[in-house]
Amino acid sequence: MNPHSSRSTSLFSLIRQTWANRNLIFQMTKREVVGRYRGSTMGILWSFINPIFMLMVYTFVFSVVFKARWGTTGALNESKTDFAVILFVGLIIHGLFAETLSRAPSLILGNVNYVKKVVFPLEILPVVSFLSVLFHSFISMLVLIIAFFIFNGYIHWTLVFIPVVILPLALLTLGLTWFLSSLGVYLRDVGQTITIIMTVMMFLSPVFYPISSLPENLRPLIMLNPLTFIIEQARAVLIWGKLPDFSGIGIYTLISLLVMWLCYAWFQKTRKGFADVL
Repeated sequence: MNPHSSRSTSLFSLIRQTWANRNLIFQMTKREVVGRYRGSTMGILWSFINPIFMLMVYTFVFSVVFKARWGTTGALNESKTDFAVILFVGLIIHGLFAETLSRAPSLILGNVNYVKKVVFPLEILPVVSFLSVLFHSFISMLVLIIAFFIFNGYIHWTLVFIPVVILPLALLTLGLTWFLSSLGVYLRDVGQTITIIMTVMMFLSPVFYPISSLPENLRPLIMLNPLTFIIEQARAVLIWGKLPDFSGIGIYTLISLLVMWLCYAWFQKTRKGFADVL
């Protein structure tokens, strides 16, 4: 197949290609996950140990050292460990978004052989990258749920809605990964820029503080952050035991689908120049 030939940009083509390459995606994702800890004694067990260790650190620092409280009324009675658990939800959501996008600009640059030497479905590279990060986010979420149960003695049934909450962010993240992985081929500074942007987004989203603690005039700015709504909804179903905002999630999902399709179309249109640039 000629690498300079035009590729389909339709959503149907995206679904068809993803399904057709599902086994390749699974194998590459598995290799990515396992390869992260290749050579270490405990191997993939580190994917459990890391979030456990980080949650222990957050619990100690914020409950013992800072004696922090979230300061909102909810299903919890604000025990000493609540702040760490609430904080961890925001960090998991931000981590999924930030780690995937931070990897994106180097995806094609790091797989030059796939561009030049073989006929390879380059569009699956962002999917593989996202799924590998999603796996580690899932493990962190599992650790969070177990910790919540240990600290409080119960878990909310509403946690079954967490996939519904994560879905629109997943679509948006995947779309932006296609866009940034293509842009990173032509503009090498994108990798440095996106790292700065992800740091700014972390502090401009309710990871470390509730929205209610902000002045009224600043709240609209925080709500423009695509992470804000998802973090708030994740805490609602996991921590507060509330149903998600289905109408808000529906609107977010439609916007995410549009962004994903546009970014996928951009990737397909620009990929024919990858071999020349690389």
